Amino acid sequence: MACPKSDSLVRKVCDLYEKISKLDSLSPSKDVDALFTELVAVCTPPHPIDVSTLCPDLQRIRAHLILLCGRAEGLMEKHYSKILGTFQNPLDHLHLFPYYSNYLKLARAEHALLAPHRPNPARVAFVGSGPLPLTSIVLAAHHLPHAVFHNYDVDPAANELAAGLVGPGGHPLMEFRTADIVSVPEDVLREYDVVFLAALVGMDGEEKRRVVAHLAAGMGPGAILVVRSARGARAFLYPVVEPGDLGGFEVLSVYHPTDDVINSVIVARKCSGLVHSVAGGRGPLLIPCNKCGEIFNPLVGRAKMVEEFPCQDHVC
Repeated sequence: MACPKSDSLVRKVCDLYEKISKLDSLSPSKDVDALFTELVAVCTPPHPIDVSTLCPDLQRIRAHLILLCGRAEGLMEKHYSKILGTFQNPLDHLHLFPYYSNYLKLARAEHALLAPHRPNPARVAFVGSGPLPLTSIVLAAHHLPHAVFHNYDVDPAANELAAGLVGPGGHPLMEFRTADIVSVPEDVLREYDVVFLAALVGMDGEEKRRVVAHLAAGMGPGAILVVRSARGARAFLYPVVEPGDLGGFEVLSVYHPTDDVINSVIVARKCSGLVHSVAGGRGPLLIPCNKCGEIFNPLVGRAKMVEEFPCQDHVC
Protein backbone atom coordinates (compact mmCIF):
# COMPACT_ATOMS: atom_id res chain seq x y z
CA MET A 1 0.00 0.00 0.00
CA ALA A 2 1.09 3.55 -0.68
CA CYS A 3 2.11 5.83 2.14
CA PRO A 4 2.19 9.30 0.54
CA LYS A 5 3.25 11.22 3.64
CA SER A 6 5.13 13.57 1.34
CA ASP A 7 1.84 14.59 -0.30
CA SER A 8 1.00 18.12 0.85
CA LEU A 9 -2.66 17.27 1.45
CA VAL A 10 -1.80 14.22 3.54
CA ARG A 11 0.68 16.27 5.57
CA LYS A 12 -1.97 18.91 6.25
CA VAL A 13 -4.56 16.30 7.22
CA CYS A 14 -2.11 14.55 9.56
CA ASP A 15 -1.13 17.87 11.14
CA LEU A 16 -4.77 18.79 11.74
CA TYR A 17 -5.47 15.30 13.07
CA GLU A 18 -2.72 15.71 15.66
CA LYS A 19 -4.21 19.00 16.81
CA ILE A 20 -7.81 17.74 16.84
CA SER A 21 -6.94 14.53 18.68
CA LYS A 22 -5.36 16.58 21.49
CA LEU A 23 -8.45 18.72 22.11
CA ASP A 24 -9.96 18.38 25.57
CA SER A 25 -13.46 18.59 24.12
CA LEU A 26 -15.05 18.41 20.68
CA SER A 27 -18.00 20.59 21.65
CA PRO A 28 -18.35 23.80 19.63
CA SER A 29 -15.79 26.41 20.66
CA LYS A 30 -13.47 28.86 18.96
CA ASP A 31 -10.60 26.36 18.72
CA VAL A 32 -12.77 23.40 17.72
CA ASP A 33 -14.63 25.39 15.07
CA ALA A 34 -11.38 26.75 13.62
CA LEU A 35 -9.70 23.33 13.34
CA PHE A 36 -12.67 21.57 11.74
CA THR A 37 -13.30 24.50 9.39
CA GLU A 38 -9.68 24.24 8.25
CA LEU A 39 -9.96 20.45 7.89
CA VAL A 40 -13.05 20.77 5.70
CA ALA A 41 -11.33 23.45 3.60
CA VAL A 42 -8.33 21.16 3.07
CA CYS A 43 -10.38 18.09 2.15
CA THR A 44 -13.11 19.64 -0.01
CA PRO A 45 -11.21 20.53 -3.24
CA PRO A 46 -11.01 17.67 -5.76
CA HIS A 47 -7.97 15.48 -5.18
CA PRO A 48 -6.97 12.22 -6.92
CA ILE A 49 -6.07 10.41 -3.69
CA ASP A 50 -7.54 6.93 -3.24
CA VAL A 51 -7.77 6.31 0.49
CA SER A 52 -8.03 2.55 -0.01
CA THR A 53 -4.36 2.53 -1.05
CA LEU A 54 -3.07 4.25 2.08
CA CYS A 55 -0.59 2.44 4.31
CA PRO A 56 -1.82 0.96 7.63
CA ASP A 57 -0.56 3.95 9.65
CA LEU A 58 -2.53 6.41 7.54
CA GLN A 59 -5.54 4.11 7.52
CA ARG A 60 -5.57 4.17 11.33
CA ILE A 61 -5.29 7.95 11.33
CA ARG A 62 -8.11 8.25 8.81
CA ALA A 63 -10.38 5.88 10.75
CA HIS A 64 -9.83 7.77 14.00
CA LEU A 65 -10.24 11.13 12.28
CA ILE A 66 -13.62 10.06 10.86
CA LEU A 67 -14.64 8.99 14.35
CA LEU A 68 -13.60 12.38 15.76
CA CYS A 69 -15.43 14.18 12.95
CA GLY A 70 -18.56 12.17 13.71
CA ARG A 71 -18.41 13.03 17.40
CA ALA A 72 -17.83 16.70 16.67
CA GLU A 73 -20.66 16.76 14.15
CA GLY A 74 -23.04 15.20 16.66
CA LEU A 75 -22.08 17.71 19.35
CA MET A 76 -22.45 20.61 16.92
CA GLU A 77 -25.91 19.43 15.85
CA LYS A 78 -26.92 19.01 19.49
CA HIS A 79 -25.65 22.51 20.27
CA TYR A 80 -27.60 24.16 17.46
CA SER A 81 -30.69 22.04 18.02
CA LYS A 82 -30.83 23.40 21.57
CA ILE A 83 -30.41 26.95 20.29
CA LEU A 84 -33.15 26.50 17.69
CA GLY A 85 -35.39 24.95 20.31
CA THR A 86 -35.46 28.22 22.24
CA PHE A 87 -37.40 29.93 19.43
CA GLN A 88 -41.17 29.83 19.22
CA ASN A 89 -40.89 28.64 15.61
CA PRO A 90 -37.55 26.80 15.34
CA LEU A 91 -37.92 25.98 11.64
CA ASP A 92 -37.91 29.68 10.81
CA HIS A 93 -34.34 29.96 12.09
CA LEU A 94 -32.60 26.97 10.48
CA HIS A 95 -30.23 29.36 8.71
CA LEU A 96 -28.43 29.82 12.03
CA PHE A 97 -26.84 26.40 11.54
CA PRO A 98 -23.51 27.05 9.75
CA TYR A 99 -23.95 24.27 7.17
CA TYR A 100 -27.65 24.76 6.45
CA SER A 101 -26.99 25.84 2.85
CA ASN A 102 -25.06 22.60 2.28
CA TYR A 103 -28.07 20.59 3.42
CA LEU A 104 -30.31 22.53 1.05
CA LYS A 105 -27.99 21.67 -1.85
CA LEU A 106 -27.58 18.04 -0.84
CA ALA A 107 -31.31 17.48 -0.36
CA ARG A 108 -32.00 19.10 -3.74
CA ALA A 109 -29.46 16.82 -5.42
CA GLU A 110 -30.76 13.71 -3.67
CA HIS A 111 -34.32 14.49 -4.67
CA ALA A 112 -33.25 15.10 -8.27
CA LEU A 113 -31.55 11.70 -8.32
CA LEU A 114 -34.49 10.01 -6.63
CA ALA A 115 -37.31 11.54 -8.69
CA PRO A 116 -36.79 9.56 -11.94
CA HIS A 117 -37.10 6.28 -10.04
CA ARG A 118 -39.57 7.09 -7.23
CA PRO A 119 -41.04 10.57 -7.79
CA ASN A 120 -43.76 10.51 -5.11
CA PRO A 121 -42.85 8.18 -2.25
CA ALA A 122 -45.54 7.83 0.38
CA ARG A 123 -43.34 6.61 3.23
CA VAL A 124 -39.69 7.57 3.80
CA ALA A 125 -37.25 6.43 6.48
CA PHE A 126 -34.12 8.34 7.42
CA VAL A 127 -31.58 6.26 9.35
CA GLY A 128 -29.24 8.24 11.61
CA SER A 129 -31.29 11.43 11.77
CA GLY A 130 -29.63 12.86 14.89
CA PRO A 131 -30.69 15.86 16.99
CA LEU A 132 -30.93 18.16 13.96
CA PRO A 133 -32.72 16.20 11.18
CA LEU A 134 -32.18 18.76 8.45
CA THR A 135 -32.46 16.37 5.51
CA SER A 136 -35.92 15.19 6.53
CA ILE A 137 -37.01 18.74 7.33
CA VAL A 138 -35.77 20.12 4.00
CA LEU A 139 -37.18 17.25 1.95
CA ALA A 140 -40.56 17.53 3.68
CA ALA A 141 -40.69 21.31 3.26
CA HIS A 142 -39.42 21.65 -0.30
CA HIS A 143 -39.51 18.35 -2.18
CA LEU A 144 -41.76 15.67 -0.63
CA PRO A 145 -44.52 17.56 1.21
CA HIS A 146 -46.96 14.64 1.18
CA ALA A 147 -44.58 11.91 2.33
CA VAL A 148 -44.57 10.44 5.83
CA PHE A 149 -41.08 10.56 7.37
CA HIS A 150 -39.88 8.13 10.03
CA ASN A 151 -36.56 9.25 11.51
CA TYR A 152 -34.45 6.61 13.25
CA ASP A 153 -31.66 7.23 15.74
CA VAL A 154 -30.16 5.13 18.53
CA ASP A 155 -30.00 8.12 20.90
CA PRO A 156 -33.30 8.97 22.65
CA ALA A 157 -31.95 12.39 23.69
CA ALA A 158 -31.22 13.22 20.05
CA ASN A 159 -34.75 12.23 19.06
CA GLU A 160 -36.22 14.34 21.86
CA LEU A 161 -34.34 17.40 20.63
CA ALA A 162 -35.28 16.69 17.02
CA ALA A 163 -38.96 16.24 17.82
CA GLY A 164 -38.97 19.56 19.64
CA LEU A 165 -37.95 21.35 16.46
CA VAL A 166 -41.02 20.34 14.48
CA GLY A 167 -43.47 21.69 17.05
CA PRO A 168 -44.75 21.00 20.57
CA GLY A 169 -47.50 18.78 19.23
CA GLY A 170 -45.25 17.02 16.77
CA HIS A 171 -45.67 16.96 13.01
CA PRO A 172 -48.45 14.89 11.41
CA LEU A 173 -46.09 13.57 8.73
CA MET A 174 -42.89 13.25 10.77
CA GLU A 175 -42.12 10.72 13.48
CA PHE A 176 -38.97 10.02 15.52
CA ARG A 177 -38.15 6.47 16.55
CA THR A 178 -35.38 5.36 18.90
CA ALA A 179 -33.93 2.14 17.50
CA ASP A 180 -30.87 0.56 15.95
CA ILE A 181 -31.94 0.00 12.37
CA VAL A 182 -30.67 -3.60 12.39
CA SER A 183 -33.23 -4.35 15.11
CA VAL A 184 -36.15 -2.96 13.10
CA PRO A 185 -38.31 -5.87 11.87
CA GLU A 186 -38.45 -6.67 8.19
CA ASP A 187 -42.20 -6.12 8.04
CA VAL A 188 -41.65 -2.52 9.18
CA LEU A 189 -38.86 -1.92 6.66
CA ARG A 190 -41.09 -3.28 3.91
CA GLU A 191 -43.46 -0.34 4.43
CA TYR A 192 -40.93 2.23 3.16
CA ASP A 193 -40.72 3.35 -0.44
CA VAL A 194 -37.39 5.10 0.21
CA VAL A 195 -34.74 4.67 2.91
CA PHE A 196 -31.98 7.25 3.41
CA LEU A 197 -28.81 6.02 5.13
CA ALA A 198 -26.76 8.75 6.81
CA ALA A 199 -23.03 8.82 6.14
CA LEU A 200 -22.05 8.08 9.75
CA VAL A 201 -24.30 5.04 10.18
CA GLY A 202 -21.81 2.20 9.99
CA MET A 203 -18.43 3.76 10.67
CA ASP A 204 -16.44 0.93 9.07
CA GLY A 205 -17.00 -1.31 6.09
CA GLU A 206 -18.10 -4.35 8.07
CA GLU A 207 -20.67 -2.42 10.09
CA LYS A 208 -21.97 -0.63 6.98
CA ARG A 209 -22.40 -3.94 5.14
CA ARG A 210 -24.27 -5.36 8.14
CA VAL A 211 -26.72 -2.45 8.00
CA VAL A 212 -27.11 -2.73 4.23
CA ALA A 213 -27.66 -6.49 4.48
CA HIS A 214 -30.48 -5.97 6.99
CA LEU A 215 -32.08 -3.34 4.77
CA ALA A 216 -31.73 -5.64 1.76
CA ALA A 217 -33.48 -8.42 3.67
CA GLY A 218 -36.32 -6.20 4.84
CA MET A 219 -37.05 -3.57 2.19
CA GLY A 220 -39.66 -4.40 -0.42
CA PRO A 221 -38.78 -5.14 -4.06
CA GLY A 222 -38.32 -1.90 -5.99
CA ALA A 223 -37.85 0.25 -2.88
CA ILE A 224 -35.07 2.83 -3.14
CA LEU A 225 -32.01 3.10 -0.90
CA VAL A 226 -30.13 6.42 -0.83
CA VAL A 227 -26.66 6.08 0.69
CA ARG A 228 -24.16 8.82 1.45
CA SER A 229 -20.48 8.27 0.81
CA ALA A 230 -17.31 10.27 0.14
CA ARG A 231 -14.69 10.51 -2.58
CA GLY A 232 -11.07 11.63 -2.80
CA ALA A 233 -9.81 13.71 0.11
CA ARG A 234 -13.37 14.01 1.43
CA ALA A 235 -12.94 10.39 2.52
CA PHE A 236 -10.85 11.70 5.42
CA LEU A 237 -14.12 13.15 6.76
CA TYR A 238 -16.65 10.39 6.04
CA PRO A 239 -16.66 6.64 5.34
CA VAL A 240 -16.53 5.46 1.74
CA VAL A 241 -19.29 3.27 0.34
CA GLU A 242 -18.64 1.60 -3.00
CA PRO A 243 -21.44 0.40 -5.30
CA GLY A 244 -20.12 -3.12 -4.75
CA ASP A 245 -20.89 -2.82 -1.04
CA LEU A 246 -24.63 -2.70 -1.71
CA GLY A 247 -25.40 -6.38 -2.01
CA GLY A 248 -29.09 -6.98 -2.70
CA PHE A 249 -29.50 -3.66 -4.51
CA GLU A 250 -29.29 -2.56 -8.13
CA VAL A 251 -27.19 0.61 -8.27
CA LEU A 252 -28.86 3.31 -10.37
CA SER A 253 -26.71 6.42 -9.93
CA VAL A 254 -23.56 7.58 -8.16
CA TYR A 255 -23.26 11.33 -7.60
CA HIS A 256 -20.01 13.12 -6.73
CA PRO A 257 -20.40 16.84 -5.92
CA THR A 258 -17.64 19.24 -6.87
CA ASP A 259 -18.81 22.20 -4.78
CA ASP A 260 -18.85 22.67 -1.00
CA VAL A 261 -21.23 19.76 -0.46
CA ILE A 262 -19.08 17.01 1.04
CA ASN A 263 -21.04 13.80 0.59
CA SER A 264 -21.31 11.67 -2.49
CA VAL A 265 -24.64 9.91 -3.01
CA ILE A 266 -25.48 6.42 -4.24
CA VAL A 267 -29.05 5.67 -5.33
CA ALA A 268 -29.95 1.99 -5.52
CA ARG A 269 -33.07 -0.12 -5.95
CA LYS A 270 -33.95 -3.24 -3.98
CA CYS A 271 -33.66 -6.21 -6.29
CA SER A 272 -36.77 -8.22 -6.99
CA GLY A 273 -34.83 -11.27 -8.15
CA LEU A 274 -31.23 -12.41 -8.39
CA VAL A 275 -29.25 -13.86 -11.26
CA HIS A 276 -25.65 -13.57 -10.10
CA SER A 277 -23.80 -12.09 -7.14
CA VAL A 278 -20.09 -11.46 -6.82
CA ALA A 279 -17.57 -10.97 -4.01
CA GLY A 280 -19.18 -13.60 -1.82
CA GLY A 281 -22.58 -11.94 -1.97
CA ARG A 282 -21.25 -8.50 -1.14
CA GLY A 283 -20.80 -7.27 -4.69
CA PRO A 284 -23.26 -5.70 -7.13
CA LEU A 285 -26.09 -7.94 -8.20
CA LEU A 286 -27.03 -8.58 -11.83
CA ILE A 287 -30.76 -8.95 -12.35
CA PRO A 288 -32.90 -9.52 -15.43
CA CYS A 289 -34.18 -6.30 -17.02
CA ASN A 290 -37.47 -6.37 -18.90
CA LYS A 291 -37.38 -2.72 -19.97
CA CYS A 292 -33.99 -1.49 -21.15
CA GLY A 293 -33.47 2.16 -21.95
CA GLU A 294 -31.53 5.29 -21.16
CA ILE A 295 -31.57 6.47 -17.56
CA PHE A 296 -32.46 10.13 -17.15
CA ASN A 297 -29.67 12.26 -15.67
CA PRO A 298 -31.36 15.00 -13.58
CA LEU A 299 -28.12 16.89 -12.93
CA VAL A 300 -26.93 17.54 -16.49
CA GLY A 301 -25.46 21.02 -16.82
CA ARG A 302 -24.96 21.53 -13.08
CA ALA A 303 -21.19 20.93 -13.00
CA LYS A 304 -21.60 17.76 -10.95
CA MET A 305 -20.22 14.29 -11.48
CA VAL A 306 -22.86 11.60 -11.98
CA GLU A 307 -22.25 7.99 -12.95
CA GLU A 308 -25.35 6.29 -14.32
CA PHE A 309 -25.79 2.52 -14.44
CA PRO A 310 -27.92 1.84 -17.53
CA CYS A 311 -29.97 -1.28 -17.96
CA GLN A 312 -27.65 -2.67 -20.64
CA ASP A 313 -25.18 -3.41 -17.83
CA HIS A 314 -27.66 -6.00 -16.54
CA VAL A 315 -28.10 -9.56 -17.71
CA CYS A 316 -31.06 -9.32 -20.07
